[in-house]
Amino acid sequence: MNAQPAAAPVPHPFTLRLALGLVGVLIAALTSGLNDRVTDIALADIRAAIGISYDQGSWIVSAYQAAEVAAMMIAPWFAVTFSLRRFALAVSAGFMLCGLLLPLVTSAPLFIALRVVQGLFGGALPPLLMTVALRFLPPPIKLYGLGAYALTATFGPNMAASLAAFWTDEVSWMFVFWQVVPAMLVAMLLIGLGLPQDPLRPERFKQIDLFGMLTGCSGIALLILALTQGERLDWLASPLFSALLFSALALLTVFFINEWFHPLPLFKLQMLRRHNLAHGLLVLAGVLILSLSGSALPSAYFSQVEGFRTVQFAPLALTIGLPQLLIAPLIAALLNLRRVDCRWVLAAGVTLLVIACLLGMRITTDWARQNFWLIQILQAFGQPMVILPVLMSATSVVAPPEGPFASAMFNTVRGFSSIAAGTLVEWFISHREKFHSSVLVDQAASRSWLMRAADSAGASSRLPLLPDGSVSSAENLSGFATLVRHQAMVLSLSDAWLMLTAFAALLLLLTLCLAKRVWPPQTLIHPVKTTSE
Repeated sequence: MNAQPAAAPVPHPFTLRLALGLVGVLIAALTSGLNDRVTDIALADIRAAIGISYDQGSWIVSAYQAAEVAAMMIAPWFAVTFSLRRFALAVSAGFMLCGLLLPLVTSAPLFIALRVVQGLFGGALPPLLMTVALRFLPPPIKLYGLGAYALTATFGPNMAASLAAFWTDEVSWMFVFWQVVPAMLVAMLLIGLGLPQDPLRPERFKQIDLFGMLTGCSGIALLILALTQGERLDWLASPLFSALLFSALALLTVFFINEWFHPLPLFKLQMLRRHNLAHGLLVLAGVLILSLSGSALPSAYFSQVEGFRTVQFAPLALTIGLPQLLIAPLIAALLNLRRVDCRWVLAAGVTLLVIACLLGMRITTDWARQNFWLIQILQAFGQPMVILPVLMSATSVVAPPEGPFASAMFNTVRGFSSIAAGTLVEWFISHREKFHSSVLVDQAASRSWLMRAADSAGASSRLPLLPDGSVSSAENLSGFATLVRHQAMVLSLSDAWLMLTAFAALLLLLTLCLAKRVWPPQTLIHPVKTTSE
């Protein structure tokens, strides 16, 4: 059966009303991303409030993230079929309703099930933002729309810690979920007012990729469950983890084969023959790993070494999040200049992230918040300098009718990579910490090393030793264990920054090998060629 040619969307003049509709989609997408991160950070308070164990609580986050990424795969298809306006309003309303109900649920299984439903609604929102930007924005401001989409990866995650700390410490844990209500009401009002109403396209159901939806969504959901539960289940030593992993790999293999031959697929894999699109997806995955050097690593240091609560180190993340409101439009304006090669901006952004990682490698147990300011500033400029050129380069080879395909692939890669990146860094730090702890304990047999370690950590006054350098009392053993644990964590964080530097070098290599020169959208003389892959 031959695929029907994709109908070009009806062009709409860019007016203030349409701009308000785009702002509404942006608010909805940012709210969805914030809800995910805030819930993750405030999980301990949520578990205590509804009375569930650590193991049960871990499924609250895992189930939501699995449903979220699965929804990213299929949201663009349903948005085209039912119209962007109808679909955006429906998923926004569903997301808000789940947020209203969750704090009222006291049963753990029902709570997790409702989070899965909310994850499906929340995951559908970010793809709509990219789809709307690609379809409605005229060439002169297209990059500013992509800059707004980039905020979902740079602004939202770095605002989450402050919001989580505020709700749990100053108000109530219930507002971790209820905070979405006013934002979604505003978003729905703007979407309903601004987005044009397209006709229904029920004829698309004749070519629905139902098999792809079932295999793809199931496969990616099982893979995310395996990744997020792997450390707790002890990876391949657990039959449950093995079943999740191998089932996911089998389903995704079938999914990709199906997508290649299906007349109306969710992912148009043939588009990956375009170098800039393939480069964009790979670099997007890499930069999401790199961004953890400005969020996850400092958070791990302050919580596990300094013993800070979230509210005490949350302002550090704001130094990355808040400046994005100004930096992203400035980077978009720079990329709009024809003489500026976006590949050079990307390389400069990666260089800033490399410098930030190299500075982080010098971490010691004496560091305080002021030692991180320069690292955070470099992250604040480096992240949008990488993400915006990637979006510009990749979307330059995507024609408007192909927007839903590109949106599905980009957002699925983005959602999966952010989760995989967190899992990778957490696993790496955990295993390097065990390694360094073992080495430090072995070296502690030497009295001279123990004295130097205590002096360098400023612990000699609180870690009394016997004349022969041994540790015998319970107080001494506790102090020594704390000293070793802190030092091992610092060394593992330094190793993690080194690992992320290697990822940055790989991004530069990919840019050199794959990316082709592109020009700003408003300066293009020839239309995008899509017939020849």
